[in-house]
Formats: sequence, C-alpha cells, structure tokens
Amino acid sequence: MQETMQPINEGSRKEVMRYLEPFMLNEMSEYLKPVEEMWQPADFLPDASRSTFFEEIKDLQESANELPYDLVAVLIGDTLTEEALPTYESWLTMVDDVEKNEQGGWMKWTRAWTAEENRHGDLLNKYLFLSGRVNMREFEISAQYLIKDGFDIGTGSDPYRNFIYTSFQELATNVSHRRVAGLSKQSGDKLLAKMCGVIASDEARHAKAYISFIKHAIKVDPNEVLLAFEDMMRKKIVMPAHLLRESGEPQGEVFAHFSDAAQRLGVYTALDYVDILKELLKDWKVEKLSDLNEAGEKARDYLVKLPDRLIRIADRMKNPLKEYKFKWIYG
Repeated sequence: MQETMQPINEGSRKEVMRYLEPFMLNEMSEYLKPVEEMWQPADFLPDASRSTFFEEIKDLQESANELPYDLVAVLIGDTLTEEALPTYESWLTMVDDVEKNEQGGWMKWTRAWTAEENRHGDLLNKYLFLSGRVNMREFEISAQYLIKDGFDIGTGSDPYRNFIYTSFQELATNVSHRRVAGLSKQSGDKLLAKMCGVIASDEARHAKAYISFIKHAIKVDPNEVLLAFEDMMRKKIVMPAHLLRESGEPQGEVFAHFSDAAQRLGVYTALDYVDILKELLKDWKVEKLSDLNEAGEKARDYLVKLPDRLIRIADRMKNPLKEYKFKWIYG
C-alpha cells in the first residue's frame, strides 16, 4: 500500500480511487481466498452418485420439517437476497472514478467478490429445493422479479457511498446468516446450521474488505467521506432486497413481511442496525477525526450522536405479531 503520496485534492474521488488501486491489488488475498481452497455447495449437499443419496435427502427433509415457519420464511428471504447477485455485480461495475481496466484492482476485486458470493445462492437454493417445504416456482418468480426490478439504495455511482453501503450490508448479512445458523441448530437441523455458518463467515470477511477501503479513503479525504456517510445514514440503509415481491404483488410488499418475521425471531432487528453503525463508527475512528472543515465537523457530530437517537426509537418499537402466509412455503 502506498502511504506516501502527493496531496489529494479534497473531494477528488478519482485521485482517491487511484490511491486505493494498489491496495485492492496487493491486499486482495487477505479478504478473498483462492478458488481451490474454498468450500463449494457440493461439500454440504447429498451426492447423487452415492447409493445413500435418497437416504440423505430423507434425512435432510426430516430435519427441515422441524424448522419453524418464520425461520423458513427468513431463510427463503436470505436466499433470494443472495440470488440477486447479478444486480449487485452490475451495480459495482458502474461505480464512478475507478479504473475499468479488466486487470485493474477494482474490476479484479468485483469479479472475485462476485465469484465467492455466487456460491451462497447456489447452496441455499439447492437446500430449499431438496427440503420439500418450498414452492420453488413461487420462489423462482420472486428471484426473477428481484433481478428484473433492480434496487435503489441511495448510493448512486459514488464510490464512497457504495463502500459505506457494502460495509454496512455485509455486516448485516453476516448477522442474519449467523442467527439463522443458531436457530437451525436449536431446531435440530445441523446441516443447515453448518451451511449458514460458512456463508456468515464469508460475509464477515468481505465486510472487513469494504471497511478497509473506507478506512484508507478517510485518511486522505475525511470531509467528503464523512459527508457521504452522513447522507447514507440520514436516508437510512435499506436492504438490497427491499423491492422483494411475490407473484401478483407490488414491489416491496413481501419484503415487509419477511422483515417482520426476522424481527420476531430476533434474526435481524432495529438494535442490530444500531450495533452495526456503532461498529463502523469505531472501525473508522469517526469520533477522533480532527482538522475537518465546518461541514465535516457537523457530519462527524451527527454520526457520533446518531446511535443513541436510534436506540431511543428502537426501544419504542413493538415486535410485529401478525404472521403472514407466504406463497413460497407449503402448508
């Protein structure tokens, strides 16, 4: 990483992204693993070449039948979020002020990140198919809609907002998959617990990368990074599947029910949102940033005070009690 460099003009994303380019290339191995060393979906799923294949499927289905309805709904929502990967990859390639050369740091990172993330949807999709509890046609309709509809997460093509969003979102998906793993284990589905556990581990590793990108950017352009961070938090970080829907439903209709199920189970709650914000503030040492301009100081002060405000709001929120019958789930 090049720590000594010519001064960067404040607000010059292009110069900052050029500064980050060697970091992305040289340190990529810290956050992404060689293909040969990675787990693959086949490592966890029944093998059709074995004589025990149908017995393994029977065992899988017996365990899946013990999962609570809300947990299956959350698992499906998490899987659909992973299945919208084409949207995320195209979004990342549209970031401004990055070198679009195929061998450049950003494009190499985006392709390698996409390749690792792609395994998540493949694994969970096959598990849902084999479980016998999921109406796969309805699931596939939702997946197609989610990719077709795209998303509007408020980042535009600004690299700072994109890195802030992905830092937050990777931490959020880590929390969700990790909690689903714990609840699956409690319900007796050790296979699903193991699967969600390895996915959560990937998400945590990817979060460290995006957090590190901002950590380096904030060294050379703190005011603009803080303004981008403030803007993202004022708008609120929305989940990538916020337009999720079932067949015959408007955009976002089923996402609210999926979120309610996650809140009821404690898989992902308003307090988790606050905890992630706190973690990012700590990682980026926001409270300690000094020598800022007036706008940067205001942004810093707003961000530092925000967790306490959000906790007061979260404390007043009631747990959603109304259950919803998803078209995705049989019975």
